[in-house]
Amino acid sequence: MTIILKIPFRGLKKITFIMGMFILGFSCKQNPQPFAQNENATKVIVPEFNADSAYHYTAMQVAWGPRVPNTVAHQACGTYLAKELRRFGAKVTEQEATLQTYDKQTIQAKNIIASFQPENKNRVLLCAHWDSRPFADQDSDSKYHRTPIDGANDGAGACGALLEIARQIGILQPAIGVDLILFDAEDWGTPEFDKQNYGSTGWCLGSEYWAKKPHDPNYIARYGILLDMVSAPNARFYKEYISVQYAGNIVKKVWETAQALGYDAFFINKAASGIEDDHLSIIKYRNIPCIDIIQYDPSSPNGFGDYWHTRNDNMDHVSTETLKAVGQTVLHVVYNEK
Repeated sequence: MTIILKIPFRGLKKITFIMGMFILGFSCKQNPQPFAQNENATKVIVPEFNADSAYHYTAMQVAWGPRVPNTVAHQACGTYLAKELRRFGAKVTEQEATLQTYDKQTIQAKNIIASFQPENKNRVLLCAHWDSRPFADQDSDSKYHRTPIDGANDGAGACGALLEIARQIGILQPAIGVDLILFDAEDWGTPEFDKQNYGSTGWCLGSEYWAKKPHDPNYIARYGILLDMVSAPNARFYKEYISVQYAGNIVKKVWETAQALGYDAFFINKAASGIEDDHLSIIKYRNIPCIDIIQYDPSSPNGFGDYWHTRNDNMDHVSTETLKAVGQTVLHVVYNEK
């Protein structure tokens, strides 16, 4: 069956497209918190997400410089991320792949998979991308359009949040197994200055590779949560269209959890356009319902803020308050699963 998705264009990642889809078979120790999503639910202990720790992990990535595949900074940061995840007690798989960019360049990429309780068949997937964009193609000064960006919010912040979640899981295990995947080569999509038609947009290469060739050939998870651009000051997260279409119950669960925790100013109860992001391949090739928690600014011409894909995506655009809202919400969702 072919499902037609028509999505309004707002920014490079927001596209109008027709995509063939399969029929999907799924209509340091902190002070932990007790939490129940309704009065009849059994209270569980949920760790306290440390936003300062997540900020530190974000800054450590940015300190390497732009994490563009085929660079020394990319290789060094990948080593750091895998080492930290192993330190937290996860079983780590480094999935290396040779990929082609939109313009047929060859890049060496690496997806980093961290598994907690790998023997547990009841699993949830959390993911983000750890590479940074090789083009500042949204910069106001065109002479910088081919300059790599720091990607503090667009990449590093989400990975920083997942590292802090992994640290907490290493201290106190939830009832379910959790896989954290840091996808590579997400942000090498066709730059705005290149007007040629190459037949592919080039976004989300690492997640497509993993979804077609997962680290476990029989990999399955109940659902996935993708984090992308989740650290900017005053960020707002609307309900992304594809997430609602294919994992509406998970969107509902996450947004209701955020509301119960008092984060409704961040998690907006309104719909937004569909976004070409790493969750697409997870849905299409793995049949896993997956949502995208991603910053959206309806007042911005590109939908993502004026620093998006510019030289200004640096640590000035990373907020502990936003990291806290997203990280604590995700922790509560995961720890309340049975």
